[in-house]
Amino acid sequence: MEVLRVQTIASQSKEDVAIPAIFVRPETEQPGITTVHGVKLDVPIIDFSNPDEGKVLREIMEASRDWGMFQIVNHEISTDVISKLQSVGKEFFELPQEEKEVYAKPLGSDSVEGYGTKLQKEVNGKKGWVDHLFHIIWPPSSINYRFWPKNPPSYREVNEEYVKYLRAVVDKLFKSMSIGLGLEEHELKEATGGDDMIHLLKINYYPPCPCPDLVLGVPPHTDMSYLTILVPNEVQGLQASRDGHWYDVKYVPNALVIHIGDQMEILSNGKYKAVFHRTTVNKEETRMSWPVFIEPQAEHEVGPHPKLVNQDNPPKYKAKKYKDYAYCKLNKIPQ
Repeated sequence: MEVLRVQTIASQSKEDVAIPAIFVRPETEQPGITTVHGVKLDVPIIDFSNPDEGKVLREIMEASRDWGMFQIVNHEISTDVISKLQSVGKEFFELPQEEKEVYAKPLGSDSVEGYGTKLQKEVNGKKGWVDHLFHIIWPPSSINYRFWPKNPPSYREVNEEYVKYLRAVVDKLFKSMSIGLGLEEHELKEATGGDDMIHLLKINYYPPCPCPDLVLGVPPHTDMSYLTILVPNEVQGLQASRDGHWYDVKYVPNALVIHIGDQMEILSNGKYKAVFHRTTVNKEETRMSWPVFIEPQAEHEVGPHPKLVNQDNPPKYKAKKYKDYAYCKLNKIPQ
């Protein structure tokens, strides 16, 4: 069964041809109507190399609590490593369609890994203007190379190089966020499964769209992960909800965008907030992004950290195996 990809639809869409109705959002969701125009959201920017570690820690804690997202600069992942990651991902999506389909997510698979279009049960049957590739990049025991493109030939080496540096960033974030909760620096990461945490890469490919004001790349959501670490390309598209309104998030060159996800909100018993966000698309240019979702292993149970719960602070969330949480979320079943 051939699946129609957004990239294929985009290449066939001309100015005078209406896009398929399945992509057109109701007016309450259309970005042309619901975006606050002319204002860029100044999400906190944190200098990871600041020698004043106390200041960095405080900024991470405050941004996680008050925003659910922040951007980090001077983070020790070189521009070269990031641009190679972007380059091999772009090359993959520019391959002939039949080459990409070799990596298609198998029908009926329980895993999200692979090349695809539809990710979750879509409300009102609407689709996002995006194709994607998912594969795990850490830990080695969870990697399935069947979903890693063999073309371009440097794809594997480039991704392995990126994850090496990324893990140091993840480590520093977990230590800072742990202290920010009043825990010892190692306690938060220990509660998550430590070095066994899944690092799931997703490459989002949002082709140009003739009617960008009517569609969304990805509809409004919070991430399921503990944290998401995202590398965007230079095409604007990430939006966050603030005070009930949608704003473009200001693009900062070479920054990593950090999202607090549901599992971190649960683990912190609500002190850190998952960010509600969505993505828009562009009329002329292709937008791409490379989020890595830092997640528990499927069988790992996540609930509020025992040290953050007491008589005055009862648990606000149920403890749940991650696979059960993910199943409910992707199928729109209440937790």
